[in-house]
Formats: sequence, structure tokens, C-alpha cells
Amino acid sequence: MNAIVALCHFCELHGPRTLFCTEVLHSPLPQGAGSGDISGQNEQAEEEEGGIQMSSRIRSHSPAEGASADSSSPGPKKSDMCEGCRSLAGGHPGYVSHDKETSIKYVSHQHPNHPQLFSIVRQACVRSLSCEVCPGREGPIFFGDEQHGFVFSHTFFIKDSLARGFQRWYSIITIMMDRIYLINSWPFLLGKIRGIIDELQGKALKVFEAEQFGCPQRAQRMNTAFTPFLHQRNGNAARSLTSLTNDENLWACLHTSFAWLLKACGSRLTEKLLEGAPTEDTLVQMEKLADLKEESEGWDGSEEEEKPSSQPDVVEGQELSKSSPETSLMPDCSSWNVAHRRLSVFRSLRHMRQVLGASAFRMLAWHVLMGNQVIWKARDMDLVQSAFDVLRTMLPIGCVRIIPYSDQYEEAYRCNFLGLSPHVQIPPHILSSEFAVLVEVRAATRSSLYPTLFDDEQSLNKYEFIVTSGSPVAADRVGPTILNKIEAALTNQNLSVDVVDQCLVCLKEEWMNKVKVLFKFTKVDSRPKEDTQKLLSILGAAEEDNVKLLKFWMTGLSKTYKSHLMSTVRSPTSSESRN
Repeated sequence: MNAIVALCHFCELHGPRTLFCTEVLHSPLPQGAGSGDISGQNEQAEEEEGGIQMSSRIRSHSPAEGASADSSSPGPKKSDMCEGCRSLAGGHPGYVSHDKETSIKYVSHQHPNHPQLFSIVRQACVRSLSCEVCPGREGPIFFGDEQHGFVFSHTFFIKDSLARGFQRWYSIITIMMDRIYLINSWPFLLGKIRGIIDELQGKALKVFEAEQFGCPQRAQRMNTAFTPFLHQRNGNAARSLTSLTNDENLWACLHTSFAWLLKACGSRLTEKLLEGAPTEDTLVQMEKLADLKEESEGWDGSEEEEKPSSQPDVVEGQELSKSSPETSLMPDCSSWNVAHRRLSVFRSLRHMRQVLGASAFRMLAWHVLMGNQVIWKARDMDLVQSAFDVLRTMLPIGCVRIIPYSDQYEEAYRCNFLGLSPHVQIPPHILSSEFAVLVEVRAATRSSLYPTLFDDEQSLNKYEFIVTSGSPVAADRVGPTILNKIEAALTNQNLSVDVVDQCLVCLKEEWMNKVKVLFKFTKVDSRPKEDTQKLLSILGAAEEDNVKLLKFWMTGLSKTYKSHLMSTVRSPTSSESRN
């Protein structure tokens, strides 16, 4: 992330000052940096954390720290700094971390070397500790402009038994030029910076309590309240943060925290190139993420008193399993045998077609595309889960409702993918229904049910897959057009699995565009059936199976698209244009 993180302090003698800052360098270090080991430092402390290598070999002394006599240095003069305004001692080289993954360096010192960066940080420091503060002078705030950058600032107090009011004022600021990126990073920065502040305040509180216990300052000040005021206050204003926290490694720890903060904040948000308008799957995913976030925020403020429900909750595109309490109490233990259990899985649609057979796979795929309920009965939960993960790729995300494993039958309106244990009884009317298909996974009666192509398929050979339905698909039935194209892609051995996946994405988008046209034509414009039949013929979807598929896929349209169409039609301008 192209940003600067800085720790600022309001000095009682010199006003707002920058104590410590960490910046990102994508190019080689500045002149004098990394040229070799600093004289007098024979030991090099190196450690790796989160892919970042930390080293004490850095640069020459910072001009801001008084190590250089160059009068053009942007930092304040040494005479204008007290112990409370200084972080690194004179002659300290600073800190640098090397990110091996991206070849980025995170450099920490008291002030940026570049004059323009120094001016930006200095202005942000002054504003964060003067005019841009929260009520109560403690908390986060956002300010800035295009010229001087945008700032996320969090002000806080540090306990000091010798300070006026027994506390000193600090702030941690994050500066960058990208306003949108910084605003989107607000929750992340607030949580992580709050953690750093809590740690600093905790260390300072221990020192404060120890000093107050040894020599209470409040009573002493009350006894001397009528003595003449001493302007210098016996040098109490110049007290460093390392003294307040009693931590000699404070600046090294802050460098590590700031470097990780810059790396993590830059990694959590990435840019993605979108060619054209976002797809319906993208819109549906965004809506579901927003719903989940809103739901989680609602649960955070409520009490965790829940009664066991008789039915598992299902959200479109989400999977909620119904299992015993023993399995839910130890979620981490399930990962111990993952390598062994994940062998009995389907890897792709082509793999599933090879295992089930061409006719059985066609029947299963037909029911999936039509929106009928697909039921899998098996003991292996991972096998059922992998089957649903593969089959759901044929549908838009908005059409997927999964209960991966349950100990009782669930109605079709709750889910179109249902996993059951072998002992569950399915109602007879479901077994004979033309709107459901059942896949029973049984122990194989012979050693191999299909040719083994790979070594890791040996585990699937112990199973026998029986696909039944009340309305079996005849071999000579034409079926929906998209199913025929999917089968053509799967049977073409010249196409790799990745190419088949891209073909599937293109086919889904093609038919979702037809769904959009049909939705606007029938639901929004309310055209008669005769015109609808003509439209279906133009779209190449006049066959019965294609019509059923379009009507089912219409339920997977995003709320954003539907509301956009409705608002457009209801607007006066659109009504006039149609007339």
C-alpha cells in the first residue's frame, strides 16, 4: 500500500511533532541507504514475520535527527527538539524490512527524507493534534484533500505521572493519496491501530501506577499549589515515550507493527479488471456479501442465546450443514484427516461424467439445469460436498440453494441440492416425482466400476452410483440447448479442464442474457403470450426444456438488476420514450 504511517506527539514545549514514521519504498533505497553495515554495529538482528525480513542494516543517519549538518534537510534542528520530541537517539540508523515476495522495503525513521513527504506528514501531524480531532480528543477521524493527501487519524492519551493532567496526547496517522482506498480500509485500520494503541496504553499504565504508588504526584501538587509557577516545570515536559512505557525495544516493535499494517492493508484489497459490465453472478455475490455483513453486525449486538432449530437454515448460494453437537464443538479436528478424506471427491464435471456414465450424468445434469431437487444419499460427507461443488457450476449463483448434509428430508422449496445420510427415509411421492432425482452411493459389488485413469481414483472405485428419477430422461430426447453444448465440451478430449470451465462460464452468461430479455419482455413490459413465443423463437429457446430452463434461471437474477429495470420503466422519461 502506497502510504505512510506515523506516530505523532503534542509536546508541551514545541507543539505537534512527528515521532516515528514508516514508509514504503518500491525503488532502491535513498542515497546512503543499505550501503553496508553501520560502524559500531557488529551484530545484525534479523527475523522474519509474515514474509517480511527485518534488519538493523539501514541507511545513514537521518538529517531530521541532527546527524547531518546539511542545512537543507527538511527536519527540525536539533536545538528545537527535546526528549519528548525525539524517538531514535542521535546516531541511530533506523529500521528497514525487506518483503521478499514483492521486493518492497519498509523504512522507518523519525521524519521522511524527501522534503515534499516531510511537508505532507508535518501538516497531517499538526492537523491531527489541533483542529482535526474527535469530541473528547480521543478517537478516529478522516480528513485531507487532493493536494496534501488524505489522512486517517486516531488520537489517544498516554498516562504520565509528571505531565500536566497526568497524561500526554498522541496520534497515529495513515496518509495516502487514494481517498477511496483509505475509506474502504477504515474498518481494518481502525481495528489494527486500536490494538497498537491499547498495547501502548497498557504499558504506560503499568509505569504510571508504579510511579504513583512510589510517589503520589496528586498530593504533592496540591501541597505546592500556591507556590510560584515554574515555567520550565523541572524538565517534566521532555519525557520520551520509551520512558513512559519502560520499553527499550518500543521503536523496533512499532516498526514491525507499522510495516505489517502497510503490507496487510495493501494485500486485503486488490484491483480486478472487469471487461464490460459485471456479470449476474458478480452482482449476486456482492448482494450476498452485503447481506452477510449486515447479518453479522446484527448478531454482534445481540445475546448469544439460541434454541436448537428443527430445520437447518438455508440462504441462496450458502451452505449450512446439520450435524451433531460433538462435531460442531471441535471444528479444527476435522482437518487432521483432510488429506485422506479428500481423495473421495469429484474434481470436475468431466470427472463426474466418467464416474457416473454418460446416460446417468445426462439425467442428473438435466434435473440440475431444470431446477429440480437433486438428492444425494451417502455416508461420505466430503463426497457429497464435492459433488455439489461440481454440479453447482452449471447454474447461476442465484439459483443455488444447498443443504450439504442433513439427518432428515427437506422440501424442495428450501433447497435444490440436498445431501442425506443413508438411513434417512425419503417420502414416496418424492421418489416417484418427476421434479426430483436421487443419487444413491452404495458399496461397490465388484472391484472396479469404471476404468481408473489416475491413482487417486482408487477410492471412488469402492462406490456404486445409482441415479433414479420419476421422470427419466430418454436418450433420444433433445434436451435444453445448453446441456447439449456442455456435453459436447466434456466429450471433446482436446479441451482441457480449464478451457471447459471457461466455456461453461460463457454459456451461462449467454443464457443469462436471454433470461434478462425474457424478464423485461414478460414481467416489466407485460407483453402477450403470442409476442413471447415470437421472442423465444428469435432467442433460439422455443423448445419446452429451454423455456423451463429460462423460467428457473429467472429466479437467479440479482435484485440490483430487477430494481434497475423497475425504476427505469416507472420513470416518466422511459414512459414517454415508449409511447
